[in-house]
Amino acid sequence: MGIKLGRGSLLRPVPLHDKAGQPFRFAQPDSLTELLHHIDRGLGATLGVPQAIDSPEARDRYIVRSLFDEAITSSQLEGAATTREVATEMLRSGRPPRDKNERMILNNYRTMQRIRELRASSLTPAVVFDLHRLVTEGTLTNPDAAGRLRSDQEDIRVVDEIEGTVFHVPPPASQLAARLDALCAFANGETPDFFIHPVIRAILLHFWLAYDHPFVDGNGRTARALFYWSMLRQGYELFEFISISQILLRAPVRYAEAFLHTETDDNDLTYFILHQAGVIREAVETLRAYVLRKTAELRTAEKRLHGLGGLNHRQQALLTHALREPATRHLIVAHQRSHNVTHQTARDDLFDLVQRGLLIVQREGRRYVFVAPTDLGQKLEQLAGPKPSPPTDRTLPLRLSSVPEPPAGNA
Repeated sequence: MGIKLGRGSLLRPVPLHDKAGQPFRFAQPDSLTELLHHIDRGLGATLGVPQAIDSPEARDRYIVRSLFDEAITSSQLEGAATTREVATEMLRSGRPPRDKNERMILNNYRTMQRIRELRASSLTPAVVFDLHRLVTEGTLTNPDAAGRLRSDQEDIRVVDEIEGTVFHVPPPASQLAARLDALCAFANGETPDFFIHPVIRAILLHFWLAYDHPFVDGNGRTARALFYWSMLRQGYELFEFISISQILLRAPVRYAEAFLHTETDDNDLTYFILHQAGVIREAVETLRAYVLRKTAELRTAEKRLHGLGGLNHRQQALLTHALREPATRHLIVAHQRSHNVTHQTARDDLFDLVQRGLLIVQREGRRYVFVAPTDLGQKLEQLAGPKPSPPTDRTLPLRLSSVPEPPAGNA
């Protein structure tokens, strides 16, 4: 794999060393600088978070969706065999996992939730162990291996399961405690003594744990969890909306090759950094496309709403709010006060929307609570009816020959 290095792209060492004590190094070619620029722009103010995910309710809903995506695809990268539909149903319903595959996904989901809570904290070996316990709970052949370093007796190698080829022999167990301390120091920005771009630091943290393979199992999932922690801790707040494993799963062979190229070419980390930076940029573009799509859907739904006959201005205002913040609970008294109308008028407004299928009503004690259905936009589109087709000679009420010619000079 050839890499064209630009001027000043000298290989710089990082505090990670191979089994022989030789440092890993990386360069920053022009192609990597360009990728980092696009990532910074995409995850910065230029993306913005317009109406699609700007309310707390919408943000939470999309974060949950991203957590689902990452939990499922990260597990599938490690061999979990289940469909997205079944896994999503388990996570949404809260039912217990039925097998190891579903347990892996639930563990990943809980780990990603924990990562969000830890974003302001420093990384310590104890935190890494806690994350590993979350990732592997109920999935290890030896449950005692969760949350601890592998021992000398646990011979761990990265092997091709089909052909039996050994891809990687990690450092011996005797080195792991010291290497984990060094990893945490690097993660917290204490090393090295020169600037490393935050995205590169997160990528190197991912590689570091995967290279050391300090655990009996769950190393890949733990490495990706640390990558997320690093991105959030270093200020990339929008990364909580992103699933990198979803992109990695599209080409898992390239993911594995990025590791191999680094180790087989004099510890040059540039291969892996370029691959991961490309994955991040693709994930950012996926988020951008989602934001643009949801914003367009919202505007279309609002246009259809205002063109829908039979709704008064109060009902239109309520439904507009419901489109923007779907989780809002609407009350008769709040609608009454917002529009300065009688209680009966407000009640009639809301129950009329229930009759039209545009709100769902629930009884809580002595009061009614109204919420928007999840497919409100689609319901508005159905009520508005199909767009009128352009007239043809078969649909015109008059034959073309019977339409008088326009007067001369008025064409």
